[in-house]
Amino acid sequence: MFRVTDCRSDMTVRELKEELDLMAGIPFNLQRLQYLDQGVLMDDSTLKFHDVVPGGIISLCIWHYDGWTELVLAAVDGDPSKLSCLGVAEDSFYRTTNSQHFEDEQWKDWISQRAFVALYITSHRGHLDAVQYLLEHGANCLSKSPVGRTPLHVAAAMGQSDCIDLLLSHGASINDKDAKGETPMSIAHRLHREHGERRMFLHYWKAKCRTAAPTDLIMRKFFQGVKSGFGSKKKNRT
Repeated sequence: MFRVTDCRSDMTVRELKEELDLMAGIPFNLQRLQYLDQGVLMDDSTLKFHDVVPGGIISLCIWHYDGWTELVLAAVDGDPSKLSCLGVAEDSFYRTTNSQHFEDEQWKDWISQRAFVALYITSHRGHLDAVQYLLEHGANCLSKSPVGRTPLHVAAAMGQSDCIDLLLSHGASINDKDAKGETPMSIAHRLHREHGERRMFLHYWKAKCRTAAPTDLIMRKFFQGVKSGFGSKKKNRT
């Protein structure tokens, strides 16, 4: 169960999906929303149109085509052994009715997309072993969901500090912006995930220090020496 705040009666289903992309960690394009006994809620319709009341429960289902439901459920469980059987690496024998016709680049793109979705969900849920497995088998932590979010965005939203560290160590960027212009750090700040925000901030400054120009370091040492010299002279005079 995920609580979505700041819902409005004129909010569209698409806007709600964009929030759920972050809060539930399910990429926008895989979501199929239903309310009460109604059918699939269409993106352009509003919550008021469907008579969604405050506190109402909307069911988030996954589109069944191409094996996505099984993959999402395995990612939610965070079991690497299940994920390994569901087409998240190029050496996988997993096939669907659709993918069995793919060859070369088309096959690689399909696998890459599945690996990203699995990484997105496991990062959101904090399944460190599964995140490690996916990264080691080629999942790209810089890929983005249809609303421009990376796995680091959703890990930051949930304050998954260990996953944040792991994603950063594999090249995830704290500066990537989603469709709303938010970075992982700004999301962590907005949602009061102080620990995760601190992890990203420290990573940023460590990287900045590593890439500092040698002349900058020399000048810094020079000024430190000058300051210490002034201190010693003042001490001698007193």
